[in-house]
Amino acid sequence: MRIEKLKAKMLTENIDSLLITDMKNIFYLTGFSGTAGTVFLTAKRNVFLTAKRNVFMTDSRYSEMARGLISDFEIIETRDPISLLTDLSASESIKNIAFEDTVDYAFFKRLSDATPGLELLATSNFVLELRQFKDDTEIDLIKKACAIADEAFMSALKFIEPGRTEIEVANFLDFKMRDLEASGISFETIVASGKRSSLPHGVATSKMIQFGDPVTIDFGCYYEHYASDMTRTIFVGSVDDKMRTIYETVRKANEALIKEVKAGMTYAEYDKVPRTVIEEANFGQYFTHGIGHGLGLDVHEIPYFNQSMTENHLEAGMVITDEPGIYIPEFGGVRIEDDLLVTENGCEVLTKAPKELIVI
Repeated sequence: MRIEKLKAKMLTENIDSLLITDMKNIFYLTGFSGTAGTVFLTAKRNVFLTAKRNVFMTDSRYSEMARGLISDFEIIETRDPISLLTDLSASESIKNIAFEDTVDYAFFKRLSDATPGLELLATSNFVLELRQFKDDTEIDLIKKACAIADEAFMSALKFIEPGRTEIEVANFLDFKMRDLEASGISFETIVASGKRSSLPHGVATSKMIQFGDPVTIDFGCYYEHYASDMTRTIFVGSVDDKMRTIYETVRKANEALIKEVKAGMTYAEYDKVPRTVIEEANFGQYFTHGIGHGLGLDVHEIPYFNQSMTENHLEAGMVITDEPGIYIPEFGGVRIEDDLLVTENGCEVLTKAPKELIVI
């Protein structure tokens, strides 16, 4: 079904053939999870959208694995897939080859030399635009990745205490998620305590957590190739009135968005709802990043959101993040992030860890 949708998309954009080199996109289309592979697709231009050729190329390390995993593809063993394109393209009588614009110049130059006389078309997010919409299997895997993060967070609440370093907390979470069957972390775990919590991407350091510190923890994992991404801010020992106000403002912004999300909402509206809550509390200048992003095989993928995106709309099946924050330099910050599944009439919150203010 994914290949058929992709080939229909090729036809609408007058693409005769498509070369796919991004391994996440290749996994999405074929189920192949090795580290070396190239996909070459051609499509007929007729009303039946009949497929012509599906070719998967890999080297001898992975050819047996590919034959066990991939169906409906011709599997060719090679260490130099570009060298085969002249013959492949000639056999299909094509006029153009589309490629992913994430390739480097050296790859493009070799592709150009190997396909003389053919028009080369750079594509952006061509497969990712299909990946935005998750099927039931993908949703179940993302839910499992979220459940692992939730459980790891609850365990971390018993581990964090004054005298622990940020790195110790990050390592605890990373190993705990692996203990819970994660295949790995989805990005470098962020643990930022005290004044460092004003850093939206404060990677964990050897700083010791102290009594009275806010601790912002942004983390996630991969489970069977699909990611989770969650942020919680907690407090160690005590919390002052200003920080309590900041926390409750961020939580209100997070929850206001959850109440409003549904298919048909514009990307600009998605960004505006929580931003308005924070601005009305007079913290608008301290919300310094976008409200969220798509989530799936990559921990950060389309869609992204900003106030200028008034023509783009949420659709059912998207999995996106809701992550408002307030960051005051030399004082501290708070971020709360959830993963949401967009539905026709609302959303399902996939991350379940508590969001009430926690003092440990």
